[in-house]
Amino acid sequence: MPPSTTPTAAPRRPDSIFGRDYVWVTVGLLSLIVLYAFETLAVTTVMPTISAALDGESLYAVAFSGPLAVGVAGMVAAGNWSDRSGPLPVMLTAVVLFVVGLVIAGTAASMPILITGRTVHGLGGAALIVALYVVVARVYPQRMHAVMFGAFAAAWVVPSMVGPFIAGLVAEFTSWRWVFLGVVVLVLAAMGILKPGLSSIAAAERTRPAVAREPWRIARLLWSLGAAAAVLCASLAPRLPGAWLWAGTIAAFILAGVTLRPLLPAGTLRARRGLPVVLLIRGLVSGAFLSTEVYLPALLTGEYRLSPPLAGLALTCAGITWALASWLQGRYSSALSDQGSMRLGSALLVVAIAASAATSGFALSPLVAIAGWAVAGAGMGTLVPRQSGRVLRLSTPSQQGFNSSALLISDSIGAALALAATAVVFVAVAPLGNAAIYTASFLFSAVLAVGGLLLAGRVGRDVPASAATHPA
Repeated sequence: MPPSTTPTAAPRRPDSIFGRDYVWVTVGLLSLIVLYAFETLAVTTVMPTISAALDGESLYAVAFSGPLAVGVAGMVAAGNWSDRSGPLPVMLTAVVLFVVGLVIAGTAASMPILITGRTVHGLGGAALIVALYVVVARVYPQRMHAVMFGAFAAAWVVPSMVGPFIAGLVAEFTSWRWVFLGVVVLVLAAMGILKPGLSSIAAAERTRPAVAREPWRIARLLWSLGAAAAVLCASLAPRLPGAWLWAGTIAAFILAGVTLRPLLPAGTLRARRGLPVVLLIRGLVSGAFLSTEVYLPALLTGEYRLSPPLAGLALTCAGITWALASWLQGRYSSALSDQGSMRLGSALLVVAIAASAATSGFALSPLVAIAGWAVAGAGMGTLVPRQSGRVLRLSTPSQQGFNSSALLISDSIGAALALAATAVVFVAVAPLGNAAIYTASFLFSAVLAVGGLLLAGRVGRDVPASAATHPA
C-alpha cells in the first residue's frame, strides 16, 4: 500500500503570551512584577515620612543605595544558579528572602534595622528579577521576548496609578509599616496564582537540549560582594568629616570600578560596541532616573509642602508613561531601531531631569516637575525593554543567566553609585540652602543622562542572536 499523501498538520505556533501554553506562567510572572513595582514605588513615596519618624534623615540615601548594592550579590548568585540548575529554585528562594525582608522592615524600631530589612528584601528582589528574565528566555520563543518585556513594564501601570497614592494615604492615616507588611500577604497570594505555571517552567527545563552544567563561579560571587561593599562605603562617605569625605568617596568609586570588571562583559566600562555599551548605557540612565526620582518626593513634600499622596503623583505619572511607552515598543518594535530607541529615551530623560532642576532652581510650580517626570517615564519605557531584548539576542542559552545578571548589575550599581554621588553633592552645597541642594543634585543626574545619549550612537544596527560576550 503506497504511503499516504495526506499532508501533516503544521505544528501550532502560539502567538500570544496569554495563549494556552503560556497563560499561567505569564499571569504568575506579571503578578510578581506588579508587587515588586508596588513596593518600589510605595517605599520611594513614603521614605521622607519613614526617615522623619525614625530620625534617620542622615541615612536617607543609604536606605535606597544599600538594597541596590547588596542586590548585586543576589544577581550574580541568581545568574550562576539559573545557568546551573534553571530559574525555578532561584525564583522560589528569592520570594522567601523578599518576604522576610518586608517583615523586618515593617517591624523596624530604628533606621538601621529598617535598612537591614530593606537590604534583605533587596537581595531577594534582585535575585527574583534575574530569575524572571531567565524564565522568559527559557519558556517563551524569541519572537515573544520583546512582547513579554513590554508586558513586564506594562505591569507597572496599576501600581503606578494607585501605588504611590495608596502608600501616601497609608502613611498619613494609619502607619507607614503597612506599606511593607501589607505586601507580604499579596506576595503569598501571587505565588498561589503562579503555582499552575511552575510545572510549565519545570517542563521547559526538562525539554532543553543537554548542555554542560555551569560550574559555581565562587570568584564572581566574591567580586560581587566587593562591589557591594564599595557601593556601601561610597554611600556612607558623606558622613565622614572634612577631607575624609572626598578621600573616602574617591577610594570607594575606584574600588567599585575594580570589582565590577569581572562581573560585566569585557569592555563594558570602556563602552565597547555591541553588548558592553548597552550595559553601560543602562547603568547611566538608571543612575540618572533613580537619583532624581528618590529626591523628587522629598522636594515636593519638604519645599512645596505637598502631602505624601500628592507628592506621589509624580511617580504615578512616570509609571503610566513608562508602561505606555513599553507597550508601544512591544507592539511596534520594528518602527524604531535599538539605537534610535536608546537615543530617544535618553533625550527624553535629559529633558525631564532638566525640568526638575528648573523647578527647584527657579521656584517654579511643582506641576512643572510632575509633568516633567511623566516625560522621564516615557523615556525609560522607550529604551529599557529594547535594552533587555537586545541583551538576550546577543546571548547564547548557556550565558543567558550571566548576561541577564550583568544587565541588572549595571542597572543597580549605576543607580546606587549615582545615589552615593548625589549624597556627596548634598553635603558639598549644603551651605547654599535646600533649593541649591536639590538643583545641584538634579543637574548631576542630568549629566549622567547626557552620557547615555552620547553613547547611544555606539549601539549599532539591530542584529539577530549571536554568540554571547564572556567576561575578561
